[in-house]
Amino acid sequence: MGDGRVTLYRSGMAGILIIEDDVHVRGAVARALAGRGHDVITEATGMAGLEASIASDVDVVILDLGLPDVDGAEVLKMIRAVREIPIIVATARDDEREVVKLLDSGADDYVIKPFSAELLEARIRAVLRRGDRTDDPVQYAAGGLTVDLNSREAVLDAQLLDLTRREFDLLAYLIERAGNVVSKRELLANIWRQPYGGADKTVDVHLSWLRRKLGESAKEPRYLHTVRGVGIKLTAPES
Repeated sequence: MGDGRVTLYRSGMAGILIIEDDVHVRGAVARALAGRGHDVITEATGMAGLEASIASDVDVVILDLGLPDVDGAEVLKMIRAVREIPIIVATARDDEREVVKLLDSGADDYVIKPFSAELLEARIRAVLRRGDRTDDPVQYAAGGLTVDLNSREAVLDAQLLDLTRREFDLLAYLIERAGNVVSKRELLANIWRQPYGGADKTVDVHLSWLRRKLGESAKEPRYLHTVRGVGIKLTAPES
């Protein structure tokens, strides 16, 4: 395949193919994802990437649009024609119409350059979760709170919570990362699909609504704890 290929072998959580012509970006993203336990293959051209997507047993493709041989949008269509595999487009084209066109052409998600490894990995988890066809229950629990991702139900102290779609998505995202601080920027990017910010007030309002349904407030938290200047952390209440 292409000269730009680098294979990093780790006992992986997911097999990831990165198609990116910039050697520095390619290497940095590959190292970051491999360091998080993923198996990573990289290619520097569109055609080599297409071949790798067919020949390799990868779970996700990270596809740059500005490739030297074939436009990434065309590579997207060619991969989609031969494989049903999640594709995340990495683009510097911060244009809503362009993004909509890519999603309509078969992209499952997108990140706008420059992006962090944390954001990219969150998007990878999201597309894999959406594509998971297993019937096995996916549940998270913290104290008296249980969240079922398959049924999209949240139960608190044996009572089913009446959550809006956005409230459930927010709660699910936080409980999946229980014990870890999640920034408002990350929440905006992954829940509201606003990678370059947006209003923190959006997150604050939804957190306020969610806290009310969890029987708490910002001043008297039980599950959702604000880490000033950093973000939000979900933890089980102390006994």
